[in-house]
Amino acid sequence: MKILKEPLEFQWDSANREKIWKKHQITSGECEESFFDYRKKIAKDTLHSDKEERYILLGATKNNKILFIVFTIRSNNVRVISARPINKKERKLYA
Repeated sequence: MKILKEPLEFQWDSANREKIWKKHQITSGECEESFFDYRKKIAKDTLHSDKEERYILLGATKNNKILFIVFTIRSNNVRVISARPINKKERKLYA
């Protein structure tokens, strides 16, 4: 699925950034890195796209931390909604 144009620009909500760090110790930089993973997987999040189109990304950081990221596109910017480490089931999808 090709939904992202290169180069990417990111738009961050400070509360989401803080929540992701406090809950999962994932930085905004790590989230952004995963969008440039050549093996990333992106799918539409059909369960949570009622108000706006949302997507799920499985991608690795430069340090091989594999993340599950929910994001949307607003004004041609990527806006991360949530991020966490992937679970065992998702690891199989990424591989």
